[in-house]
Amino acid sequence: MVGSLLLRGMLVGIMAGLLAFGFARVFGEPQVDHAIAFEEQQAQAAGEASEPELVSRSTQAGIGLLTGTLVYGASIGGLFALVFSYVQGRVSGFGPRGTAALIALAGFVVIILVPQFKYPANPPSVGNTETIEARTQLFFILLTVSILAAVASIGLAKRLASQYGTWNAWIAAAAAYLIVMASAEYALPPINEVPEQFSAAVLWDFRVASLGIQTVLWAAIGVLFGAVAERKLVDRRDGRPVASIAVR
Repeated sequence: MVGSLLLRGMLVGIMAGLLAFGFARVFGEPQVDHAIAFEEQQAQAAGEASEPELVSRSTQAGIGLLTGTLVYGASIGGLFALVFSYVQGRVSGFGPRGTAALIALAGFVVIILVPQFKYPANPPSVGNTETIEARTQLFFILLTVSILAAVASIGLAKRLASQYGTWNAWIAAAAAYLIVMASAEYALPPINEVPEQFSAAVLWDFRVASLGIQTVLWAAIGVLFGAVAERKLVDRRDGRPVASIAVR
């Protein structure tokens, strides 16, 4: 059962990756072009020679972007299916569609939205190449804290549910998660390496497009996987969903 859902999750992730690719081509790539043009202007003003283009821009924005979004989508879809296999009937009392939607929303918030609130995505020409390792480490530290805090919050909600009720337990767990993440984001150092001359409009549009790509991907996985999981798990003879999935 889990293997079948894993395959379906990866296929759904590929479909979601195609949608994300289309969104990125329309809304993300123009902002990348603007950022590259700014970088070239800065190099010319400083009298520096432009670096040789190892991979053409058309290849980067075409087959390169497509490959990246498909691989990323398949990876997220596979992980999504594994989480769904564990959660369905154990943590969530919803049906397959509701569980998939809940996981997609939680995954987007925990993995994408909260970490990027502190360390948002930046276009080319923004950021010092000498600090890229430190910036990457800080981002993944925050991402790890977010995931661990989310897992701990789920455990807290399950322990409190019997005593305080389901709604109160989940509200308390969400509050605990927010407190932990607010403390972590306050403790970690800020990163501000945006050049003063860089267009604020381009920076804003790029960051909105980056979040938009992730929104399209996670929403598509949640909706599509919920549909295929329901067809797989619901007993068509009486319409009752499978209570839980055996993980082996």
